[in-house]
Amino acid sequence: MDGVGDEIREVARAELGYEQLRPGQQDAVEALLADRDVLAVMPTGAGKTAIYQLAGLLIGGATLVVSPLIALQRDQLEGLEESDAAAAAELNSTLSDTRHAETLDAFAAGDVEFLLLAPEQFANEETLARLREAPPSLLVVDEAHCISEWGHDFRPDYLRLGGVIEDLGHPRVLALTATAAPTVRREIVERLRMREPEVIVKGFDRPNIHLAVKTFHDEDAKLAAVVDRVAEATRPGIVYAATRRGAEELAEALEQRGISAAAYHAGLAKGERAAVQDSFMADDLEAVVATIAFGMGIDKPNVRFVFHADISDSVDSYYQEVGRVGRDGDRADAILFYRAEDVGLRRFFGGTTSLTLDEVEAVAEAVAATGAPLEPTELRDETGLPSSKVTAALNRLEEAGAVEILPSGEIAPGDGVADAAEAVEAQEARREYDRSRVEMMRAYAELRDCRREFLLNYFGEPRDEPCGFCDNCDAGVTVEDEERPLALGSRVRHQAWGVGTLQRYEGDKLVVLFDEVGYKTLAVDLVEKKALLTPEG
Repeated sequence: MDGVGDEIREVARAELGYEQLRPGQQDAVEALLADRDVLAVMPTGAGKTAIYQLAGLLIGGATLVVSPLIALQRDQLEGLEESDAAAAAELNSTLSDTRHAETLDAFAAGDVEFLLLAPEQFANEETLARLREAPPSLLVVDEAHCISEWGHDFRPDYLRLGGVIEDLGHPRVLALTATAAPTVRREIVERLRMREPEVIVKGFDRPNIHLAVKTFHDEDAKLAAVVDRVAEATRPGIVYAATRRGAEELAEALEQRGISAAAYHAGLAKGERAAVQDSFMADDLEAVVATIAFGMGIDKPNVRFVFHADISDSVDSYYQEVGRVGRDGDRADAILFYRAEDVGLRRFFGGTTSLTLDEVEAVAEAVAATGAPLEPTELRDETGLPSSKVTAALNRLEEAGAVEILPSGEIAPGDGVADAAEAVEAQEARREYDRSRVEMMRAYAELRDCRREFLLNYFGEPRDEPCGFCDNCDAGVTVEDEERPLALGSRVRHQAWGVGTLQRYEGDKLVVLFDEVGYKTLAVDLVEKKALLTPEG
């Protein structure tokens, strides 16, 4: 495919100003040009945006780009406008009705090559109808890990993207994410109904980032240490906190130390959030103290530190946030300030919604009793259940085929039979999986071995030697390799937990990511003596 490669590189140079492509970019574009769906898992700053820009310019027809945040859409839109390679527009809640209609008119007329929008826009039947008039040739799902991490509870529109893709005639699908463990990759492929996709995974290692964990028993001492470390650090940087209140209190404490800082969270008005982001990007702020809402897709090369005042809900989330530091290649620091009690707090705030038989049956009966599609709000009113319960029940019932979630977001009866017990069991399996992800963060925080090796193995990139650039390696605290009965990355089967992938060894223990129940830690000697794991395939 040398001719195709030459064309890709020429367009990259002439239209986008790239003198050379980064690893994985050309492979992804070539696969899309060959009419393949593509899942590209590449580290933050590796140029994932360039993939859809190049593919969009080379493939006839328009490109839809699904982005989770308006700030992210704006950032990508500015990049497209600066290159002046093709017309681009955004479609979101900030537009007036008139501007919204004008944008759709321009897209339908073929005057817009790149249209950026949030998944919730597809719930508008008029918007979906206009997009059908001139169906895109490429549909991009940016930050695709949101399908797994957000879709199950508070942004269910992510789980409906597969139906939208089919409704638009299944254009080529490109899913982009910086961090996705093997199970998350599988869920992305399944939820987007990708057809035998090309999966491109490039190195997760960011060798210029020094990894460390500071352990505390007292909450006040921990927060004081965060403030002290920010005061000592080369700035600018980002501090992540679990709650809005925590973000505001830390920002205030930093201001009192003479550090220009601001809080950023979803409770602020859009204008306030935009002002904080703009100030940070312009180096007018030395630190932003944020919840998970800040930083997604924002490319600021000189961020010198990312500190976590609270434990993240998963290693996926943690490494996504860490990836926002040191993009210029210079030394940068990622420190988790850890207190064991914070694990329980994270479970409470990040726990997946639970379901009972009565709740599932109430939703199933309400859908079956109607002769026309229902809005989710109507189901909430009909059943008296909170939105989170309705969403969870619908997700499980859709998997069983008992309901159909239309591209518009409306709910209709499906061809399958509702099995409430099976739906409750499936939801509990999801809860168990999410709990296991929190436990993997605990394992990282309490690790007595190379932290980089742990992270890379988690993402399916085998590494079996210390990195020399984390706190444990600095202290010479690494575990000698024991004899390993199974190879890292191998697929194994457990009698009760099913099939999984061997993630890592931790001294005399091993960790397996099971497809259905999440992460489990087993003693190596018991695995050998009792043959608890058998090779799969």
